[in-house]
This record gives sequence, structure tokens and C-alpha cells, in this order.
Amino acid sequence: MVYGSKQRSSRMKKGAKRLWTAILGFLFLLLGIAGLFLPFLQGILFLLIGLYLLSKTSPLAKKLLNYLQARFPRFARQLDRITARGFKR
Repeated sequence: MVYGSKQRSSRMKKGAKRLWTAILGFLFLLLGIAGLFLPFLQGILFLLIGLYLLSKTSPLAKKLLNYLQARFPRFARQLDRITARGFKR
């Protein structure tokens, strides 16, 4: 009985983490889209961060992230520095 409870709790934590990652990913995507039109936001960088977060669960986001990293290598290096500092894969 106790083992099943721990397993269920672990699944709930993973689900909550996945949900928050998706919410943050979409938030960064929205900031990235706004940044493409607003001069004070770095749109591409926010798009890359949002796609990085979403790429953990979405194959389409992963494919798009790989394309953008190849297309914009300077921003890909920035994303690598940011992810090495704060986000863990």
C-alpha cells in the first residue's frame, strides 16, 4: 500500500513539473514573439529558451529548436550558456 502511494506521488510530481515546464515554455514563446516586434526584447533568445523548454516533451518543438540553432549560431551559443547556468536537461 505504501509503495503504491509513493509511486503515485512521484508520478504527480513529474506531471506537475511537466505542466510548469510547458507553461514556462509557452510564456517564453510569447515573449519571443513580442520581442520580434519590440526593440527592447531579444525575440530570438526568448524563442530559443521557450523552444528549449518545450522540446523536452514535443518532437515538433525539438525539430524547430534544432533548425533555429543552426540558423542563428550566435543565439544558440547564448542559449547554451544560459542552460548550462540555470536549466538542467
